[in-house]
Amino acid sequence: MSPGFARSAPPSLNLGVIGNCTISALIDPRASLVWACLPRFDGDPVFCALLGGEHSDQGDWAIEIEDFAEARQRYEPNTAVLVTELWDVHGQGLQITDFAPRFASRGRFFRPMQIVRRVRALRGAPRMRVRLTPRFDWGAQAPRITSGSNHIRYVGEHLTLRLYTDAPVSHVLSGEPFLLMQEHNFLLGPDETLGDGVGETARRFEQETTAYWRGWTQRLALPLEWQDAVIRAAITLKLSLFEDTGAIVAAMTTSIPEAPDSQRNWDYRYCWLRDAFFVVRALNSLSEMGTLEDYLRWLANVVVGSTREGNGHVQPLLGIGLERALPERIVGTLPGYRGMGPVRVGNQAHEHFQHDVYGNIVLAAAQAFHDQRLLHQPGPDEFERLEAIGEQAVRVFDQPDAGMWELRTRARVHTSSALMCWAACDRLAKIARRLQLPDRAQKWGERASAMGERILRESWSEERQAFAESFGGRDLDASVLLMAEVGLIDPMDRRFVSTLHALEKHLCDGPYMRRYEASDDFGKPEVAFNICTFWRIDALARTGRTAEARAVFEAMLAVRNPLGLLSEDTHATTGEMWGNFPQTYSMVGLINAAVRLSAPWDSVV
Repeated sequence: MSPGFARSAPPSLNLGVIGNCTISALIDPRASLVWACLPRFDGDPVFCALLGGEHSDQGDWAIEIEDFAEARQRYEPNTAVLVTELWDVHGQGLQITDFAPRFASRGRFFRPMQIVRRVRALRGAPRMRVRLTPRFDWGAQAPRITSGSNHIRYVGEHLTLRLYTDAPVSHVLSGEPFLLMQEHNFLLGPDETLGDGVGETARRFEQETTAYWRGWTQRLALPLEWQDAVIRAAITLKLSLFEDTGAIVAAMTTSIPEAPDSQRNWDYRYCWLRDAFFVVRALNSLSEMGTLEDYLRWLANVVVGSTREGNGHVQPLLGIGLERALPERIVGTLPGYRGMGPVRVGNQAHEHFQHDVYGNIVLAAAQAFHDQRLLHQPGPDEFERLEAIGEQAVRVFDQPDAGMWELRTRARVHTSSALMCWAACDRLAKIARRLQLPDRAQKWGERASAMGERILRESWSEERQAFAESFGGRDLDASVLLMAEVGLIDPMDRRFVSTLHALEKHLCDGPYMRRYEASDDFGKPEVAFNICTFWRIDALARTGRTAEARAVFEAMLAVRNPLGLLSEDTHATTGEMWGNFPQTYSMVGLINAAVRLSAPWDSVV
C-alpha cells in the first residue's frame, strides 16, 4: 500500500445506492464501490467487498485521495446521482460523481449495464489513486485483464467488462497514484465499443440522467411535510424495479445479518409478491403509476404461469426473470458482512406455502380496475384470471402455512395469511361491482364476509385481549396491525385498540417494534423490524394518537443513514442498521407514514 493512502473504511450500511432499473451499486462514504451484481440485480457480485470481511482489498472500486482528511457525501437534489467529496490534510479536494445512466432515447429507456464515475478537482491538485479490483464467481476468481489506449477489459468465464477512461490507463492498471490535473471519467460496462469520446459521453449521460430523475420526481404528488425523506424513499423504490420484466426486488443485497452473529442471513435479491405489492401501493400514493404498470405486466405472467400448472398454488417469491427454482446454497468464498457468515445465494422460501400471497396479488392488481390513468385498462378477461387466484384464497384461507415471516419449521393458520385471503375476496367483490357484474360481486362479497367473521372470532385471544398471530393462538405478532390497513376492522374498534396496546407492551423497545414474541428457528428476535414500527405508526394515527405517531416517525427518520436510506432492521440499543439494504419494505414505511401524518397542503397555501 502506498504511503499516505488510508485503508478502506470498515464495512457498514452507511452506503449510497445508484442504479437505473437494470443494475444497482452501493458506494461507501469514501466513494468506494463495495457492492454491485451484474449483469442484473440477482447476478454475480462483481464488486463484493461488502461481504469480504473487515478491510477487504478485493472486489471493490476505490477512488482515493492521498493524506485523506474527511469525506462529504450527498445526492444531487431529486436524483439518483451520488456526489462524494474527498479532502486531504492540505486543504485540497476532489469530487466523485457516480450514477448509472437512465434516460429516454429512441422511444425507450436507455438503461445499460453501466456505471459511470466522474472525477474533478475541487481545490488544488490532489494526488489520487484508482483501485479497481472486480472479482467473479462470488469472489473466487480474479479476472484476466487486457487493455488498449483508453480501455481495460476484465475477462471472466461468463462475463467480460470493459472500462473506458480518459485517465492514464497505466495508472489504473497499476494502482499508481497520480496528480489530478484535469477531469477524468470512467465508464464500466459491457464489452462493447463506445460511440463517442469518453468525456463527451460521460458528460452527456450525467446531464440526461439528472434531467430524467428531476422530471420523474417533479411528477410525484408529495405530502407537505418530510418531502426530502419521501423523495429519497421514492427514488430508492424506483431503483428496485427490474424494468425488463417488471419485477421488484426486496433489497439489493444478500446475507447482511438481521442481527450481529445471528445466522439470520438471507438473499433478498428476488421479487416477493408481498413486498412488491407494498412498493406499488406506496408509489401509487404519490401518483407514480409507471412502476405499477411495469409490475402488473410481471404479475400477469406470474398468475398465468401458476394457473396453467393446474394446482393454483403461487409461490411467494420468484426470480426477477420469473425463475421459479431459487435453490438456496452457502457460498464459502466470502466470509460475510464483517465476517458474519454464512453468505447465502438463493432462498428456500420459494418452496414455502405462504397463503397471504393471494391477497397480495389481488390487492396489487385492484387499482388498475379503478384508475383510468393506466394505458392498459384491465377488463373481464383479467378479472377472470384474478378470480382463479381468489378461488385459491378460499381453498387455503384456514389452512396452515409458513406465514409472512417465512418460518421454516412451524406451520399454523396464521392470522395475517387469512387476513390477506379475506382481502382477495373483498377486492374481487369491489372489482366486480366496478365491472357491473352483480352476481359475482355478491358471490365474492359473501365469501369475504364469512371469512372476515371467522378471522375476528378465531384469532382473538381473550387471555391476551388481542388478536393473536394464529387461529386459536396466544402469541403476539405485529402483522395483525394490517387488519386496519386493509380494511377488515374499524381502527377504533375496542379489540383493535386493545391489540395495539398489547403489542406496544410486549413487542416495543422504545419507539421500535419487533415482529413477534415467540421464538423461531433461531431463537427470539433481538432487533426491531422496521416495517413493523411503521405499521405501529399507522395504527397510532388511525386510533387518534397522532402526536405519538409523529414522535415515533421522527425516531425512525433519525436512524436512517446519512443519505436517508434504511435497511431491514434497527438495533434498539445502538440504533445501528442490520439486515439487507436498502430494504424496500422500510422505504415503503417512510412514504406511508409521511403521507398519513403530514399536514395538508391547504394549511399553508
